[in-house]
Amino acid sequence: MPFLNLGLCNSIVQAIKDLGYTAPPPIQKKAIPIILSGKDLIATAQTGTGKTAAFVLPVLEIFNKERKLRGKRIRALILTPTRELSIQIAANITEYSN
Repeated sequence: MPFLNLGLCNSIVQAIKDLGYTAPPPIQKKAIPIILSGKDLIATAQTGTGKTAAFVLPVLEIFNKERKLRGKRIRALILTPTRELSIQIAANITEYSN
């Protein structure tokens, strides 16, 4: 199943392809459609399996659809247990949204 079949827009799919990803891993196949449908989700997976993209890509898709300028407001809050993980997630978000 390609990323485009998960309900992500072309610009996000292209950013993912530009990073060298060709197909979503299991956590993304399951999580992305659930999140895009507006449902809550709790998921676990081993390190390096794509969890960050599993929750970040649908959030970026939702932001892309809204396209409303709301000034300086928090649109999403991602909590992490360490500063290092926060930095890593921020870098991933930047890559996925380019």
